[in-house]
Amino acid sequence: MNILQICNKPPFPAVDGGAIAMNNTTQGLLNNGHKVTVLAISTPKHPVNYENLPEEYIKKTNFQTVFIDTSIRLRDAFFNLFTKKSYNIERFISVGFTKQLQKILTQESFDIVIIESLFVAPYISTIKSISNAKIVLRAHNVEHKIWERISKNTKNPIKKKYINLLAKRLKKYEIEVFKSIDGIAAMTDVDKNDFKKLGFKKGIEAIPTGYIITRKENKVQTIEENSIFHIASMDWLPNVEGVDWFLNNVWPIISKSRYIAKLYLAGREMPDSYYNLNLPDVTVVGKVKSAKEFYLSKKIMIVPVLSGSGMRIKIVEGMALGKIIISTTIGAEGINCTSGKNIIIADTPQDFANAICKCLEDSEYCNKIGNNAQKLIASEYGNDQISKKMISFFEDLKTSDK
Repeated sequence: MNILQICNKPPFPAVDGGAIAMNNTTQGLLNNGHKVTVLAISTPKHPVNYENLPEEYIKKTNFQTVFIDTSIRLRDAFFNLFTKKSYNIERFISVGFTKQLQKILTQESFDIVIIESLFVAPYISTIKSISNAKIVLRAHNVEHKIWERISKNTKNPIKKKYINLLAKRLKKYEIEVFKSIDGIAAMTDVDKNDFKKLGFKKGIEAIPTGYIITRKENKVQTIEENSIFHIASMDWLPNVEGVDWFLNNVWPIISKSRYIAKLYLAGREMPDSYYNLNLPDVTVVGKVKSAKEFYLSKKIMIVPVLSGSGMRIKIVEGMALGKIIISTTIGAEGINCTSGKNIIIADTPQDFANAICKCLEDSEYCNKIGNNAQKLIASEYGNDQISKKMISFFEDLKTSDK
């Protein structure tokens, strides 16, 4: 098959969960003998430096980008209130990107066009005007669901009202997009069922993100005892919300316990406010050079997500490296894990704190769960087997009209 992959940010280098998911799709399709062209939006937060990209990647994917300034502007957000459009989506619309897409589509014929996330859905009309390819929405999340959950946890009444408006407009747009696509590749069964409830009746499949295992993961590196860590892209609001919840509600319980522990906060786009926390035994690391080395150097991984949707790629990464992970139910959503066997699920501050204390006390318990987590990823989330499921889904869509 000849496949065009349209991305809302550069999938390579894979610097965050969304980029990892997109790049794993690219690599899986290429490794199975299919041709892939990647067209991506570059933004102020996700720029592209072609000098740092491997020539092999650019050649294999015919990698192309168009810059769009998606920065949130208060003036634009204010005037958007007087329209019925989603400001979340409007920021990604560009004449320049449309022209580049038109150029690609007129030069080559494609079997499948992958729309990576709802944010590039505005370009579907352009695709349909030129190409007969099947259009598949790779839904990383049920976008409006994230904002509904954030609204539920927001106390400020004015902010809550505005977030509710964003959620309603996103929901309306998501449902409108259903009419113009041929299929949805959802990240999880939860998301798949949500899309069906919203009225999507065409081809849909739950296909998680795979993990690329290039060699046996190295666990020899020295692990800092009594270390707790959180790593995530901190330009995603649910990650900030989760860390704030943890710092305000869980960490005080740990600090008052008899256990000695150190907390490390890492990730891109770390808010300046965290560097000014000055909390005892809390180190704000920010962006790390190697996420894998950071994972391996620390002991207990926390994922206190309260408002997300889709699948947390960082949990898959942590599991693949044999980490003991403590997550909320929402954080672990979509991953075929079992609390107490290959992960620990905790949804209240006290339960979360109790889980951490148990891990600080019992290294053998941590190792057992971490080993089981690694086995789970190896058996169910290898990128090759996930890619084959994606390819089978595409082939079914291609033959559905015959």
